[in-house]
Amino acid sequence: MTEALVVIVVFSASFVQTLTGFGFALMVMPLITLVLGLRTAAPLVALAGLTLYAINLRRHREAFNVKEVLPMGAAAALGVPVGVWVLANADENLVRQLLGLILVAYASYALARPKAPRLRSQRWAYPAGFAAGCLGGAYNTPGPPAIVYGSLRRWSKDEFRAAMQALFLLSGLLVVASHVLARHVTADVLTLYLYAAPALGLGILAGSRADRWVDGNRFRTLVNGMVLLLGAALVTGLGRG
Repeated sequence: MTEALVVIVVFSASFVQTLTGFGFALMVMPLITLVLGLRTAAPLVALAGLTLYAINLRRHREAFNVKEVLPMGAAAALGVPVGVWVLANADENLVRQLLGLILVAYASYALARPKAPRLRSQRWAYPAGFAAGCLGGAYNTPGPPAIVYGSLRRWSKDEFRAAMQALFLLSGLLVVASHVLARHVTADVLTLYLYAAPALGLGILAGSRADRWVDGNRFRTLVNGMVLLLGAALVTGLGRG
């Protein structure tokens, strides 16, 4: 039952990530955490996400803008160890509830779509990147700060996708390395990853084909609504206690 759930969730989330440029960890982490617990979910999602981001970055490599990603990536590298330390040392229920609050706050922002002036200075890339690294290390969810920053910078669709995959890949490499050093990557985690890997490939294939006809804005709205509900479930303690 657990393996089947992992396969279904990973397939759905990789489909979303391929179609929109984000959403994998935002969908996977809450659901897998409710079933497996945070300390098993975190390294599992890190391994699966690293695989997904590497494949999707190759697909969008022509739109990759190194000048936009480099400042965020450098700051994220400093934040990842902080997040991993929090995961290893803080109370799991508290960490799970904090993740829920972050997801609720992000989804509420994304659904409200507040009008904001274009962000012309790159200096905000550093705090956004550091926050993304911290969230990536603790929850495998570096997306919210990076997505908000990219939206305010008015990145094009292709540039947005490429930048997200590059940042997520860098964060994922550091997160996986940190989990390996902390001995969080157990035999159970590796077994579940073997179930997840084929689902990743199928999700990428389905997402790349659906990209031709699915309306991206409506789909993002649906994804953000799901993230809001999943975040609320973590905050209220639904699932594992």
